[in-house]
Amino acid sequence: MKKLTLIAGLAFGLFSFVPTDVTSWGIDNVHSRVGFSINHLGINEVSGYFTKYESKITSSKEDFSDAVFEFSADVSSVSTGFDGLDGHLKQPDMFDASANPKITFRSASVIKKDDKNFEVKGDLTIHGVTKAVTLNAVKSATIVHPMSKKNVVGFKLSGVINRKDFKVGVELPGAVASEEVTIIANTEFAKN
Repeated sequence: MKKLTLIAGLAFGLFSFVPTDVTSWGIDNVHSRVGFSINHLGINEVSGYFTKYESKITSSKEDFSDAVFEFSADVSSVSTGFDGLDGHLKQPDMFDASANPKITFRSASVIKKDDKNFEVKGDLTIHGVTKAVTLNAVKSATIVHPMSKKNVVGFKLSGVINRKDFKVGVELPGAVASEEVTIIANTEFAKN
């Protein structure tokens, strides 16, 4: 019994000295925009974005190769610049803002392709439906902000999903609005 206690104590001691230096980065909402675009009638891209959202990145590596991306948007804050369309997007047949007030994403893995390009895989939840998606992420340089003196980094994330996979506008014909929706997030994060 003493031998088992000694081994457990040594193991605990060794693991307690393993660095757990995880850095958190918070989004700068003033210098970020998170939204989407969809083709209308096969002739034009119509875009929208969310005015209320939260996002953070956590990573123990400076190159973000082990980063975890988390995001949450308030569906009621969707904005296309047209009140009628904004109201329709909040209805039960679209985003269903009353029953599903949040759109969320949490990454499960990040693959670093080179110094700037990453493949981010994770779970996206829209309209109460969760699906695995893959996003491309392009990292800008990490710099010290000239005014706040904090380290800041930018990521542009993008990917394509099928709106019908998430039960959004199931009855809406693809000839009116494409089934493919491009997700676009131009983001700036500050190190906490």
